[in-house]
This record gives sequence, structure tokens and C-alpha cells, in this order.
Amino acid sequence: MAGLIPKDFIQDLVARADIVSVVESRVRLKKAGRNYQACCPFHNEKTPSFSVAPDKQFYHCFGCGMHGNALDFIMEYDGLEFPDAVEELAGMLGLDVPRETRPGSKPARDKAEIEDDFALMEACAKFFARQLKESPDREKVIRYLKGRGLSGEVVRDFGIGYAPKEWDAVLRKFGENRKQQDQLLALKMITENERGKRFDFFRDRIMFPIRDRRGRVVGFGGRVIEKSEPKYLNSPETRLFHKGRELYGFFEMRKQHKDLERVIIVEGYMDVVALAQHGVTNAVAALGTAATTDHLQLLFRQSKQVVCCFDGDRAGRDAAWRALENALSLLRDGTDLRFLFLPDGEDPDTIVRAEGAEGFNQRVEQAMSFRDYFFEHLTSSVDIRTDAGKSEMIAKGRELIGRVASDFYRSMLMEELAKRLSRTVQELEKLVPSPNTSGSEKKKGAEGPKLTPVTRAIGLLVQHPELGRSIPVHNELENLNMQGIKIFMGLHRQTCEQQLSSAQVLEAWRGTRFEESLRQLARWEHQVTEENLEREFSETYMFLIDRYLEQRYEELKALPAAEMTKERLHELNELVRMMKRS
Repeated sequence: MAGLIPKDFIQDLVARADIVSVVESRVRLKKAGRNYQACCPFHNEKTPSFSVAPDKQFYHCFGCGMHGNALDFIMEYDGLEFPDAVEELAGMLGLDVPRETRPGSKPARDKAEIEDDFALMEACAKFFARQLKESPDREKVIRYLKGRGLSGEVVRDFGIGYAPKEWDAVLRKFGENRKQQDQLLALKMITENERGKRFDFFRDRIMFPIRDRRGRVVGFGGRVIEKSEPKYLNSPETRLFHKGRELYGFFEMRKQHKDLERVIIVEGYMDVVALAQHGVTNAVAALGTAATTDHLQLLFRQSKQVVCCFDGDRAGRDAAWRALENALSLLRDGTDLRFLFLPDGEDPDTIVRAEGAEGFNQRVEQAMSFRDYFFEHLTSSVDIRTDAGKSEMIAKGRELIGRVASDFYRSMLMEELAKRLSRTVQELEKLVPSPNTSGSEKKKGAEGPKLTPVTRAIGLLVQHPELGRSIPVHNELENLNMQGIKIFMGLHRQTCEQQLSSAQVLEAWRGTRFEESLRQLARWEHQVTEENLEREFSETYMFLIDRYLEQRYEELKALPAAEMTKERLHELNELVRMMKRS
């Protein structure tokens, strides 16, 4: 979708939203003092540890650590990307999302045009579904679907249909004029040859609607019934469909499950449907591409364990390795990535039909661990009996392990690498870098906050933005040589003139390198009672002012006599007077 969402609109959206209403639209809450609580929707628990604070407009789970504002909740619960979550929240509040463009960029598309695209794709999906009853070839199609073991219920639930064999069935149905035809062409429902002749993109194929995370049809997958090439045909990339972001069956899976212990990613949409037919409803499929970082990030939001189930042939193992590489930066403590390779000539469809759900799930239980597959692949192309092979394995391992996000996984892989090379971990640690970051500042921003006076002041401001109005902004503090002071000053200016909630404060820092540290401080238990908050903040602020006075005094004192002007001498005397007073 073209066009940026204005930051002012996002701030206004967060201000208008009521976190309790947003969460309660999906999770049943109970009043608990000033807050509300529930069993966490993001992990299994019997005792409620999920808390929603109306005053901060913030939620936090003390069990799994999930936290955020209304937008974060919708992103995590519904599995949406940020722009889609903004659209969803705006829709709940009856607001239209504005778009702005940068100079030189394409103008943003009108919301009505975008909705018209989705309406057309939905109409096409219904047209294909009707062909199972109306097409002259319906008996052939129904016979094929029954032959694949699919029931009418599963066909209905996944919206499976049939694209007629005529060259212009969709074109005639939906392309009455040139404008409508251009829209069909842009959405790749029809195609055009070099002579300008237009005709249907999908013909004589079983049709699988591809839905986005909000359930809107964005594309299609088509499978031939009789022998023909290509066997599978997906919609090309369009203004609605981006195969690197979408997963077939994700929307249907989320309808079935709100809480998942495991998600299985398979290679094709027929695999997803066949597994669902046999009761395995936690599978999704990448669409003609390896599992991307976007895919895996989305799946790790749904479940702590993701199992990549691929054919055991070379293509399947190549796809698995690309998935592993794409997952390295996502592997955090508590996440689990596994790999299941099926026998040659088999796929999830054939396995589940032969062995049933129980047999297939037993295979999933025995899936290869991330570590085992990592080293199986790494050692498959090198001979570690030779010095050259060891050197190559260290070089490959160094780069890959350095991309892993989790300290635990990185340590585990280091120990295994050292063991296989008959080296010590200490020897290898000099060769293996920490996860890639862009500069030392970014690395610092990713660490947990250290409780210095500045971070204490920041934490109090984040959790109680009203404190920002209790003390005027002292711009000279910007020059204090203390880590984090610029963030504190930015927060103080942000909160000094407006009445903001914690959710609004944090929203303004989304996407910055300081976001995670501020989120951690939003969860910090400061142990300050409500009646002492203002005094605590004031005392911390005065401490920062005292440190600045001392710093400025030392700077002026260190100046050569020739540079000590009358103004600077006056400032020095004022500093001495103020320091004595404090």
C-alpha cells in the first residue's frame, strides 16, 4: 500500500484507543484493583499473569514478558504487521487512515481504490467457488477433489474453487470496460500478450484463494487437474500480493487456534489443506519461495516452536537451509526451530493420507533440532579431517553463529563447533563475533537498561508522563556528559506540555534504536509509592542539575587565563554560588 501513515495520526489513534476495550474484544478480562487481568493469550498458563493498566494504556505479562500498547496487542494477537494493525485499530474506532507521500514518490492510493481491489479479489474467489456447482466441468473437478480425499467442509473452509478452461471467463465476468480490465490486469487476474490480447491468467485449475492476515483475498494459487505444466501457478507480485510476506493457510489457522504450541510450515497449499482434512490444523505454506525472515517472524509471534517440514530431496534441503539462515536473527531464548525431512517421493499430503494425523504428528515429534541440522549441513560440504576443511568450517561457522540473536543458542553452537574441531570455546570466541549491529550505539541500545540516575529519571517519565509537567525543561542539561541524557531531554520535552499516556510516549519512539530500552523501563518496578513519585522525580532531576553545575565549573576552571572573559568569570562565580546553595 503506497504512502506513509502520518506520525501525528498514529499518536492520535493511540490516544483515542482504550487498551481495555481493545484487549477485551479478544480476551476476557477481570477487574483486579486499578488494573485488569487475564490468563495470557500469548503463552499457556493456569494462573493469570497478564495485566492491563488503563492509566498507562499498556499491557504486560509477568510470565512471558509480552507488553505494549493497543497497536502492539493487535500486532501480536492478530499476527499483523504495523501498517495493518494501524488500519485494524482505526477501523475499530471508525477512522480512515490518511496517507502522505515523500517528494518524488508515487502518490498514495485512495482508500476507496484499495478497498475496491480487495472487493474484486473476493468476488473472483466467490466466482471460482461457484464453478464447483456451475461449470460444465464440475464433475471432473469434484472427482479430482474427492480423489485427493477432500471433504466438502474443507473445500468450503478454504474457499477452494475452479478456474474454467475458457480463455476469457474472468475477463467477461469482471471486465466490462477498459478501466475494469486494467484493474484485473494490475491484480494479475488476466494477462496480456505482446500483441495486446488480454485473457485469463488462471485457466482449468483448482483454485486456492490466498488470504492476508486480515482474511482478505490478495492472490491465488492454481493447480492443474490433468498433466500439464506448470503444475502449480501462483499469482505474480501485485500491489496487494507480496509472496515474501504472505503464508497460505495462516488466516485459516488463526481462526482455528488462538494459542498454538507449534506451527508447521510446509511447501504447498495442497499439503496445508490435506493436513487440515485429517485434523492437523496448525500448518501453513510459503508460496513459491523459501520461508523468509518476515514469514518466520510472523510464525514465532504465534508459537514458540516452528517446524519446517520439507521434502528430503536436494530442493527441500536447500529450502530448509535458506529458512535456517533467515531465522538466525530471530532465534531468541525460548524459541525453537526444528526440521522434518520426509522420505523421497513423499510429501505431507501423501504421508497424512497413508498414516493419518497420528502418524504424521509422530514424525513431527521426531523433527531434527536446529543444532543438529545446522551442523549436518555445515559439515556436509567440508572435510574437517584436514586443516583446510577445519579452516573453512570455522569461517562459515563464525559468520553464521555471529548472526544468532540468542546468547544461549550462540553459546550452544560455539560449544558444539569447538567439540567438532577439537578446540576450546575460548579459542573460538576470539573468532566468533556477537550479533551484527550497526555501530556501538545500536548495541548499547539493545542491552538492558542499567539503573543510573538518568535511566531512573527516564523510567519514571515513561511510566508517569505527568511528571514531565512538574518541572520546567532545563535545556542546558543537554550538555551533561552522562549516557542517556539526550533521550531523557527528548522525553522531558515530549511530556512537559502535553497530557500523554505511557502508550503514547512509547509510540513516539517506535522504530528507534532506543525503543527496546524504553520498553524495558516501562516494565521496571521502581518501588516508589504514588504519593512519593513527584518528590522522587524532583530529587533525581536536582541530582542531574548538580552534576551539570559541577561539570560546567570544571570546564571553566580548566580554561587558560587568556580565554577567561568577563562573561565566563561571572558565570564561574554564579556556579560557585549555586553549588554552595545546593
